[in-house]
Amino acid sequence: MEIIWYHPSQSAAAWINGLQQRLPQARVRAWQPGDKGPADYALVRSPPTEMLQGRATLRGVFALGAGVDEILKQLQQNPEMLPDSVPLYRLEDTGMARQMQEYAVHSVLSWFRRFDDYRLQQQQHCWQPLPAYTRENFTIGILGAGVLGQSVAESLKPWGFPLRVWSRSPKAIDGVTSFAGRDALPAFLQETRVVINLLPSTQETINLIDHHFLQQLPHGAFFLNIARGAQVVEEDLLAALNSGQLKAAALDVFQVEPLPEAHPLWSHPRVTITPHNAAVTLIDEAIDYIARAITQDQAGEPPQGRVDRQRGY
Repeated sequence: MEIIWYHPSQSAAAWINGLQQRLPQARVRAWQPGDKGPADYALVRSPPTEMLQGRATLRGVFALGAGVDEILKQLQQNPEMLPDSVPLYRLEDTGMARQMQEYAVHSVLSWFRRFDDYRLQQQQHCWQPLPAYTRENFTIGILGAGVLGQSVAESLKPWGFPLRVWSRSPKAIDGVTSFAGRDALPAFLQETRVVINLLPSTQETINLIDHHFLQQLPHGAFFLNIARGAQVVEEDLLAALNSGQLKAAALDVFQVEPLPEAHPLWSHPRVTITPHNAAVTLIDEAIDYIARAITQDQAGEPPQGRVDRQRGY
């Protein structure tokens, strides 16, 4: 069994050694330009077209990241890069869910306990207790109810907030209200005090979070984006922050990354910024997942995480 690997910024050694330990029957190599040798599986992040082109006999391609929008965009631009018959797999949870939980719980509790307001008061040397928010009126709405969305919902359950999710199709999650489809989006937004974006990046979700979307939230709502920057119209987000329609935002992803130095989001007093690291791929967990999937595939069992290229996830 032959496995080829490519990542533009990570060292190959840890991946190759880890895979060979878990799959001793495999020969794993870092792909180099000009390599046309045999391959049964490919592990990739931003692969050159040449790496995958002409490899119609691949049994599977694994995208090394939290999403697959990057490689799907490459395939749209270069349809000849990989035949539709070759399965494409995403990493469903390789330690990223726990990281997303940490980020979401931290942000929600910070807003609920008004630590953002106290931080601003501190800058003014102001000693003034503020009225507390009530838990029953602090509804958390999660956009996206896949593996990560459901995981974040589970992490918020112990805190007693009303929880709801919005997704393409209905989801049955104990203790969580489910909304599905575009027609249900206004009802989802109407009483949501905190919106957490965990949607996949598809043609349907690009620029979804715009002026019309934000105006349907209660005045003074909060917004957390740990999905993709392309889903947010940043000018509308800024306008909502400046008007008070949004009270605060925590943003990990942006339309352009790195965020340009002169962008007004950097200096907005109600915005918290992190550099697209809400959840990073943990190598050991990712190798465990991929080795397990390849073992299943070799045994004739369909691995989990196959991407529907038409849906985009």
